[in-house]
Amino acid sequence: MRAFLLIFFASLCVPAGALAQISDIQAILQENRALIEESSRRSIEPAIAAIAESGLPSAQTVLQRWQAKELYQTPDDGLFYYGAALENGMIRLFRFSDGAQLGDFDSASLARINPNSGIRALIGSALVRFQLDDPDPQRRRDALASLQRNPAAEHLAPLRASLAGETDPEIRALKTRVAALLTLRYDPDTQARITAISSLGADISLDVRAALNPLLASELVVVEGEIPATANVARELVPGRGAFTVESAYQILVDNGLAAPRLTPEFLRAALEQNLSDGMVADVPSAALADPDARLKAYDGLAAAGLVPARLTDDMIGATIAQYSFFENYLEPSGAVTDAVTEALGAIEFRVGMNKALDLTLDALSLASILFLAAIGLAITFGVMGVINMAHGEFIMMGAYTGYVVQLFISNYTLSIIVALPAAFLVTFAAGVAMERLVIRWLYNRPLETLLATFGVSIALQQLAKNIFGTQARPLTAPGWLDGAWIVNDVLSISYIRIAIFGLALMLLAVFLFIMKRTRLGLETRAVTQNARMAASMGINTDRVNMLTFGLGSGIAGLAGVAIGLFAKVTSELGNDYIVQSFMTVVVGGVGNIWGALAGATMIGFFQKSVEWLNPSNTLAAQTYMIIFIIIFIQFRPRGIVALRGRAAGD
Repeated sequence: MRAFLLIFFASLCVPAGALAQISDIQAILQENRALIEESSRRSIEPAIAAIAESGLPSAQTVLQRWQAKELYQTPDDGLFYYGAALENGMIRLFRFSDGAQLGDFDSASLARINPNSGIRALIGSALVRFQLDDPDPQRRRDALASLQRNPAAEHLAPLRASLAGETDPEIRALKTRVAALLTLRYDPDTQARITAISSLGADISLDVRAALNPLLASELVVVEGEIPATANVARELVPGRGAFTVESAYQILVDNGLAAPRLTPEFLRAALEQNLSDGMVADVPSAALADPDARLKAYDGLAAAGLVPARLTDDMIGATIAQYSFFENYLEPSGAVTDAVTEALGAIEFRVGMNKALDLTLDALSLASILFLAAIGLAITFGVMGVINMAHGEFIMMGAYTGYVVQLFISNYTLSIIVALPAAFLVTFAAGVAMERLVIRWLYNRPLETLLATFGVSIALQQLAKNIFGTQARPLTAPGWLDGAWIVNDVLSISYIRIAIFGLALMLLAVFLFIMKRTRLGLETRAVTQNARMAASMGINTDRVNMLTFGLGSGIAGLAGVAIGLFAKVTSELGNDYIVQSFMTVVVGGVGNIWGALAGATMIGFFQKSVEWLNPSNTLAAQTYMIIFIIIFIQFRPRGIVALRGRAAGD
């Protein structure tokens, strides 16, 4: 009673206009009081609609406070207010009309209206009409998102009305798009729907296709005689043509009660048993009924006597079917609308196909950049120097682990990657130089011994990595700005990590070309590659060139390891996943040519992704087909795509 008296005396101080406003909104709330107090998802819609459609300025406030669980009721008189919880456990009440404070009240003296999630969703839909013109741009975006999730015919008019006053170009474009989606579903004007459908013909989003496809839903219709001129025919069905058999057509007539059922084995057996008398069925001995023809003869005898329905012949079935027309009829009655939808979906499917092809191209280029990144170091050691380095994959692994170790000391992921790239190059460069000095230099021009020696080094490096880092995968975390993907539309997207790797591959290609074409080391390397004895006679230190070249190839493999570790598991076996593909890339592209490695990576990437696109459920099959393709390709081009020319080719 104390709370009621405080509210009563506070209301005496309110101007007459405000009292009228309170009376108006409270009248609506009181009319729907029972529904609000019940708070049932099944029965609350009339109350929400009454508030939303009242046209009162305070209607939006009521709905927002109700949705936020800030709607309170005084038990004594049943009036509704909104309140804010205070730290001392009291509730501060406010009027809906002007937001004036009524005072602080004990929460135990008030009844709080707690809408469930279903009711809050309904309130959210009702608030859309208010939020479409809200000054806050984010609220307008939220309202449009709500419209897309829960479209309704009553939202179309307020959405169109909000377009004129929309000042944000991005939100205006979104409103126009959502209005077109609602128009094609709910607008009774056929021309308006056709215009909306035509405007969406260039949009390949899933929600647009989801809105257009139901308009082409059809049902099978059977009519006696010719197809009505008013029918919106999707497809005429001719019995006996294609998959629509005569048996299917007649069964449809039977299911619709338009024809008598055909004689089934069960019905035949029951009819014969029912009419069996003295060992005979219509002058046919029961002993002869094991013969199918005898059973049919007996049944025909019963039919002639009028004891069972006559058996249908194929001619009778054909004559019955000929009396009817079968067709698939659009559920949408307007032929102009379905024609517009068909045309729009055709344009959309074409665009979807083009975007899928572009997406496949991006995937292939992404895989090609990874293969090239893994193979560019091998292109130097194997392609230029002729050294079969089976430990190349372990240099990739060492680069990835270097990045992991750097991140242990530098918590900033962006800075750690910046530091890890040169660190990985230096570590693997040093390891490559050490390997060349200790192992490779003694085995030049002895390929089998080189293969065995580097294979042993590979096993040793793997075991060393297991002893240091363990067998569990170690994280090499990408910076936050590499998270996610560049999404062009619902079909076309590529992750930012793949884009970064593509850029790194191009950068390494440019660096390699600069070293080989513009530096003394590159000049000496090319001279030693073409003719080591002649280069030595010209004063070039071939041992030093071989050492630095092998170190360069190993260092680039370390850079590749950092990039690959950003999306692959960093383990001691990381290199095993790339050593075979690296060799295939170099051999297919052309040994001794960096452009050949690039061409080989591109060809393998496109071939593998194409096979995966044809058979997406089995990526192992794609790799198998790729190996078979490479074997066949080498039979016709044993020197690869870009073959060496001159004396280097002869070597």
